[in-house]
Amino acid sequence: MYQKILVPVDGSITSNCALQEAIKFAQQYHAQLELVHVFEDILYWVDESYINYAELQETIRGSSEKILIEAQALVQQAGLTTETKLLEAKGQRIANVIVAEAERWQADLIVIGTHGRTGFNRLLLGSVAEGIVRTASIPVLLIRGS
Repeated sequence: MYQKILVPVDGSITSNCALQEAIKFAQQYHAQLELVHVFEDILYWVDESYINYAELQETIRGSSEKILIEAQALVQQAGLTTETKLLEAKGQRIANVIVAEAERWQADLIVIGTHGRTGFNRLLLGSVAEGIVRTASIPVLLIRGS
């Protein structure tokens, strides 16, 4: 049924819940997993005259790599292997970057955590999961955090 499952991870509890569900699916269907993390280029938000942009960007990249390594370790503890991919948003919406990667990798399913925000919080913060649901041409499984 599902042979290639893409799992966006961000290191949150909600993301880890989604990863655990994706692991169950991968075990049940003998599917491949690809873990992705998207980081944003902070150049759009930072005045370089006050902040060492290169150092800050390297810190963000390092944190992003750590998120992927930790998620990969959870998959390996379950006895599975996985691919990982670090993606840079480059000014694009994170949801669009994830959907583009799912299309490139020819994923059959996207499993993503959702915080379930509503009202003003959703309006203010937006929702990567909602953006994926709206634009993906493949099934998306939303996992609510505990």
